[in-house]
Amino acid sequence: MVLNEAERSGKLVIEAEGIGCLYEGRYLFRDFSTTITRGDKIGIIGPNGSGKTTLIKMLLGLMEPHSGSVRMGTRIEAAYFDQHREQLDDNRSVMDNVADGSGYVTVNGKTRHVIGYLEDFLFPPERARSPVKVLSGGERNRALLARLFTKPSNVLVMDEPTNDLDTDTLELLEEMLMEYEGTVLLVSHDRAFLNNIVISTIVFEDDGRLEEYVGGYDDWLRQRRQAAPARTEKTAKPARPRPKQERPRILTFKEKKELEILPALIESLEAERDGLLGVFASPEFYRQEGSRIPETKTRIGELEKEITESYDRWELLESIMNSQPA
Repeated sequence: MVLNEAERSGKLVIEAEGIGCLYEGRYLFRDFSTTITRGDKIGIIGPNGSGKTTLIKMLLGLMEPHSGSVRMGTRIEAAYFDQHREQLDDNRSVMDNVADGSGYVTVNGKTRHVIGYLEDFLFPPERARSPVKVLSGGERNRALLARLFTKPSNVLVMDEPTNDLDTDTLELLEEMLMEYEGTVLLVSHDRAFLNNIVISTIVFEDDGRLEEYVGGYDDWLRQRRQAAPARTEKTAKPARPRPKQERPRILTFKEKKELEILPALIESLEAERDGLLGVFASPEFYRQEGSRIPETKTRIGELEKEITESYDRWELLESIMNSQPA
């Protein structure tokens, strides 16, 4: 499952130089510079009311900074997720809400039946036809995500997307954001979520100071502890592209499900192979129609290959799972 991505943006997405925002005579932030390029996934951390939403609006060109400047790249098409603003019609079904009454949705140029699309968001067909008013909180959030992700975008803004998400929905969202090739601005207090998704984190520090750190939440804490206590506050830092960070490989939502079913799949393949080997060894088998002999032999070979590949896949997924941080 992938998000509905628009035409690729230009390499430069956002360039901010020395931007600041005044509110009631004080700076929410000031002298902040950054360069965001295509494919960057940026976390934003700060207390409630610190100015995170205002910063996003300025970076997206929706609000003029009180100082400094923002330059937008070309072919920017942004989609915004805010669970408190995006509304679903409680009396309409999930599928009608997501597809606006149509039986189909178009994602990345491919038309799909909305029932099949909603299965990617863990809605079985009978649940997809249910009215929104009977959904659980987690199901409602999945319906919101399904609706949002039908909209083409190459910049995705997620404002506290993990609030009230159940585990399945959280893992699904995490996988989709990791696979998304566009640019992501992610406001969140979820430590593990930020660690898994972002390559860089913008943090609201004291006295209207914004600092940018390579990596996620834990990387910020570590770098903050290591930083020298003395800081020069009034000098704007030059905007610079951020280095890409190598992060530990983690299992995606689909890979976790795949790992769960692989033992049963292998058992089924081996049972079919052993059954065919038994038939193949019987003298009665060779008295049947001649074409069945090469067909059975070919099928046994296919099964051997599938079994070997399944064992290799199982070993790979388990090694990834065992290497993940506790």
